[in-house]
Amino acid sequence: MKIYIYLDESGSIHKNSKANHFAIGGYMVYGDKYASSKIINKYKKINKRHKENRHMDLSKELKTRDMETVEKIEIIDKIQKVENFYGCAIIFDKSHMRKSITTSNLFFNYGVKILFEDTILPLLPENEKYEFILSIDNRNISVGDKNDLKKFLQTTYCYYDYSFSVTYYDSASHYGIQLADLIVNTMYMRSKNRLLVEPVLKILDTSKFRLNLFPGHKRCGRGRKIDFKVSELTKV
Repeated sequence: MKIYIYLDESGSIHKNSKANHFAIGGYMVYGDKYASSKIINKYKKINKRHKENRHMDLSKELKTRDMETVEKIEIIDKIQKVENFYGCAIIFDKSHMRKSITTSNLFFNYGVKILFEDTILPLLPENEKYEFILSIDNRNISVGDKNDLKKFLQTTYCYYDYSFSVTYYDSASHYGIQLADLIVNTMYMRSKNRLLVEPVLKILDTSKFRLNLFPGHKRCGRGRKIDFKVSELTKV
C-alpha cells in the first residue's frame, strides 16, 4: 500500500528561539497517485479562486498567515470530505523538554519519527507492506542533509516491511506542501493562541485528523485504525 505524506512545520526549531512550541505535520493519503492528486487539485482550485478574489498574481503563493478565517474554513471543510485524506500533526512543548535542541536538522528527523509513531502508524492496519512517499517543505535545508531523513527512517523501521522516499519542495510552487502548511499551522496555533483558530477548529472532522502533544504523547482526534476496505464517507 502506498501512503503519500505531505509535511511542513510551524514555529521555530532553533535552539535560540524563545517560542515554546514547535509543530510538524500535514496530511497523508493512502492509495494510488490519483488519490493524492485529487486532493491537491481540489486545494489548487479553491486557492486559485481565493487569489482571484484578492486580485493576486496567480503565480504567487497565498501563505497561510495571509488567509482569512473564512478561507481556511472553506478549504479544510472541503478537503476533509475527500476520501483517503487524513490530517496529522505533532506539537512539541519545548518548555517541558528536559534537553535543549542542539541541531535543528537532527531534531526535525526525530520529530518526523515521533509523528509516525504517534499519528500515522497507529491509524494504519498492522502487518502490512507500506511504501511511504514523503513530500516535505525544503526548510532551506542544506544539500548535504537531504538524504538524512530517508536513512534515519529506513534504519528506525528496519524490522518492518516499510520503504521510504523523501523529496523536498519549495512550497511556493507545490500546492500539496501549501495545504500541509495550512494544517500544521492551524494545529500549532491551537497551542500558541487558540482563539485565533477556534472557528477553524470547530469545523474539523475529528475522524479525519489526529493530533498528538509531546512530551506526554497526549492524543486528540481519531483513535481507530483506517479500514482500507470500507469507505469512510459511507461508514456509520
